[in-house]
Amino acid sequence: MGIRDDAVEIRAQGWRTLAALHGLIEASMEKALTNAAQLSVVEYTVLDALSRQDGWHMRMQQLGRATALSPSATTRLVNRLEDRGLLTRILCADDRRGIYTELTAAGSELLDTARPVHDEALECALAEAALLPELAPLVQALPQLHAVVPAQ
Repeated sequence: MGIRDDAVEIRAQGWRTLAALHGLIEASMEKALTNAAQLSVVEYTVLDALSRQDGWHMRMQQLGRATALSPSATTRLVNRLEDRGLLTRILCADDRRGIYTELTAAGSELLDTARPVHDEALECALAEAALLPELAPLVQALPQLHAVVPAQ
């Protein structure tokens, strides 16, 4: 195996480690959010993303990026949340083709209930991962990432 092959394998191993940590965290949060708030992780992500917006609205394309979903999957997700009364869609006044998605009062209330559950599940999953030798270095690196990533 050459140096180039070693570098590829190191990156591949890093990716597998990241995927393992993500899977552990997501499974923990999915269970906790479903039990406590009847929300999936991706539904929580949408409500959380909307709550962090100035004016509490986002275009559908922005929501898709925030959730890493395709346009059609984003539309189905928004439809489900809208049917539950957790968000609403508003036509953009400047661009009649644009649609904004906005958090409703019920969505905000549910998010207020779900946020501490999400945060506790994340903390517990990270504590569990920190005990696993293959994941501990990545968990330890997470605080440094915050210092590197610019605030949005």
